[in-house]
Amino acid sequence: MIRKTTKDILAESFLELAESKRIDKITITEITNNCGMSQPTFYNHFKDKYDLIVWIHTTRVQRIMSKIGSENYTWRDTLIEGAKYYFENKEYMANALKHTSGQDSFLQYVRHTNTELLATEVRKKIMTEYIPDEIYGIIKVYVYGTVQYMLEWLLSGAKQPPELVARIWEDSLPELLKQYLYFDNAN
Repeated sequence: MIRKTTKDILAESFLELAESKRIDKITITEITNNCGMSQPTFYNHFKDKYDLIVWIHTTRVQRIMSKIGSENYTWRDTLIEGAKYYFENKEYMANALKHTSGQDSFLQYVRHTNTELLATEVRKKIMTEYIPDEIYGIIKVYVYGTVQYMLEWLLSGAKQPPELVARIWEDSLPELLKQYLYFDNAN
């Protein structure tokens, strides 16, 4: 039996509310009342709802990225699963993209989170914490491009299937990064 953590329960409550309400209009009181928790419990785990949004995204994407290299799980599989995740949650993602801004912009968080998760994969391959500036810059350009494409895809109604979006993301991967993301030179 998998037990849900307090963070999981708060996240589910928030996501349930986000199905029918703009994210910028959801209050902490609504989140906690919806799941029978108190506001102090919320603040023991998150500083605000934007911190919760970041946790939800980071947790989901880390779960996908953690499979790379295990059981023949490839970079292509990661992209397909990521595109499917965004597609299956397109209403929430569109809500988050449209109704957050400034320092709490979901788009900024996605860019940052995806950049750091991709950089972590490169660090694993080169077995050092230091990533040369050129490689880190290429990671950022790739992530910013794929995130922008994802934004336009979701906000235009996600008409292309996730598999096509994943293929476009894969085809746009710079050659320099392939050596860090594909194992046994399989791409």
